[in-house]
Amino acid sequence: MALTNEIIQQQLTEKFGDQVYNFESPFGLLTFQSPKEMNLKVLQFLYENENLQFTFLTDLCAVHYPDNKGQELAVVYLLHNLRENIRVRYKIFTDIQQPDIFTATKLFEAANWMERETYDFFGVNFIGHPNLKRVLNADEMDYFPLRKEYPLEDQTRIDKDDAMFGRGGSIF
Repeated sequence: MALTNEIIQQQLTEKFGDQVYNFESPFGLLTFQSPKEMNLKVLQFLYENENLQFTFLTDLCAVHYPDNKGQELAVVYLLHNLRENIRVRYKIFTDIQQPDIFTATKLFEAANWMERETYDFFGVNFIGHPNLKRVLNADEMDYFPLRKEYPLEDQTRIDKDDAMFGRGGSIF
């Protein structure tokens, strides 16, 4: 029997109950969430369950939602079952004041570098990571460049006006 989004959702809800939630399938990609404390349990279940076998970590990244108080940072795992050629997206949210998530490096070797990049750009602290340090930015940086913690550009600046670049209007 072919693995479908409905079967995956059913297996997850049977195992974790209401600890997994917000199931949706945008563009056919099953997406769901759980509390951040559950990330290793859910990942290990997806990896080890003989029916699911999501053994390939395609990507791991973060997204900053500055208006989502208490859950400003989302860590997103994209997992792939190579045998059935099906993918899932798994999200967990954390507070920006204490962005601690358990590392997935014991399950997925590829998580090592991806978690380091996520730490480098978003400041997510992966607990238990073997070598969590900056990989692309300078060690001296005291901020995380992909967080939206900077003021937006002043829209009243005239040097950014399209008329200054010959794209309509007149400068006089």
